[in-house]
Amino acid sequence: MAELVQFLKKVSLFRGLTPSQLERVAELIGTEAYQSRDVIISQDTPGSKMYLVSSGQVEIVVNDANGRLHSALILGTGQIFGEIALLDQGNRSATVHALEDGTTLYTLEEPEFTALCKADTGIGYIMMRNLALDLSVKIRHKNFSY
Repeated sequence: MAELVQFLKKVSLFRGLTPSQLERVAELIGTEAYQSRDVIISQDTPGSKMYLVSSGQVEIVVNDANGRLHSALILGTGQIFGEIALLDQGNRSATVHALEDGTTLYTLEEPEFTALCKADTGIGYIMMRNLALDLSVKIRHKNFSY
């Protein structure tokens, strides 16, 4: 778990958490492994967890209103996706697939995240602030011209 805590310390979503708070978060983290081209999440399907790239790379692909696929983004180690599911559990806004064999992702499920935020409002405040900052950057830099 110490290795995971050190990893989380470097991720912007967890910036500002103390070592003991990071340990509490680390206790809730799951791990999933994927091979190249495996679909991790599909656009328009319900979401209930966030992903954090531990190793490898993933590609985010968006299907536009005309049915055309667009490669929107490639993410690597330390980057997150699916974080909106921690807030609204709505349908996924994109499809994500692994680009490399052995892509490893850390996961955080919405029910555990919500319970942690309620149990420790200090963690909840910091993580919600960091989520808001992350989403605001993504919104400001989103290319709406497909």
